[in-house]
Amino acid sequence: MTAAPPPASPTLPAQPVDLAVVGAGIVGLAHAVDAVERGLRVAVVERDARAVGASIRNFGHLCATPQTGTALDYAMAARERWLSLSEKAGFEIVRAGTLVVARSTAEMGVLEEFAAERGRDQVRLLDRAGVEQSLPTAHPGSEILGGAHLPLDLRVDPRAAVPALANWLAANGVDFHWHTHAGAISPGIVHTSRGDLPATAIVHASGHDIDRLFPALAEEYEVRRCKLHMLEADPPGDIRIAPAVLTGYSMLRYGGLATTESAAEVRREITARAPETLEVVMNLMFTQRPDGAIVLGDTHHYSRTHLPFDEESVTDLVLREGARLFGVDRLTVRRRWRGIYADSPKTDFLVATPASGVRVVSVTSGIGMTTALGLAPTVLDDLL
Repeated sequence: MTAAPPPASPTLPAQPVDLAVVGAGIVGLAHAVDAVERGLRVAVVERDARAVGASIRNFGHLCATPQTGTALDYAMAARERWLSLSEKAGFEIVRAGTLVVARSTAEMGVLEEFAAERGRDQVRLLDRAGVEQSLPTAHPGSEILGGAHLPLDLRVDPRAAVPALANWLAANGVDFHWHTHAGAISPGIVHTSRGDLPATAIVHASGHDIDRLFPALAEEYEVRRCKLHMLEADPPGDIRIAPAVLTGYSMLRYGGLATTESAAEVRREITARAPETLEVVMNLMFTQRPDGAIVLGDTHHYSRTHLPFDEESVTDLVLREGARLFGVDRLTVRRRWRGIYADSPKTDFLVATPASGVRVVSVTSGIGMTTALGLAPTVLDDLL
């Protein structure tokens, strides 16, 4: 169950805070964390009663190792902060890493190339027996050939970790203004539904809703909303699986895997076997929640404005491929939901300056949980 958020401050401060953050998702909280550690006075404005967006609708997978370039730098920095904050804020962090399952020679080839590039500290190749130690669903007729373990990756329960971070921030002097809509931002002022919030510096971190206050920026970066089909299912046979699990589909999505030579053959294999899964941009993966539920997904659909209707056939594809991975006839769904995050074909990390002392920040690549705590210090270094 999602933890309760910290209580709201009853009134907006009359004197300027050092930093005002709009948005209490992980990107906004990451900036508040860094500001608190700098000894600054911080206020957070959030339109809802608690974080209910992408920050709690995800897998809780801190998927650092498969990233490349700047994303890898941010992810590794964020990893250290997650470990530190788990002790300070009192939420559980799982150090079980990531298990990447290979079900074809080409998929195994991707992992062998990746292991050769990164070394054993980051990637440890596994045979089938090694995979079965973490994924006990591999049966005699299973397609699993082998895999790789990425030991540096982490997991959290986002429905517990994000509220715990907010509570820790509140205990360290951050004022939270829940149910407070930011209707406009000008230099030195966040204009809210409860009055003006003066601030020396402002970070707008509202994820995919950049276009609400900054439509020109959204157009410049071609920001669109990525819709995900996600669900929870009963664990087959009440199994327990500690690491996050990625598959061949993930090898087409994460830069460290997708840039290998063998990844092109993986795409050809999936195109020949199940082209309909590529049409919905599937990334078949799962994590297991503390209550045992399997968080399974996902698919990706891009538009500036989505229609409110979800096609059941898309969820059926996820369930079909999930059952195939587990080696069962069917999976029993506990709940399903729609995830939404910001996407931009121009950048993975949108950081813009629409006015003096103001930054608009969005992770536009679906890896906010993985990278935000590493991104935020770079933003504040420039802003403050």
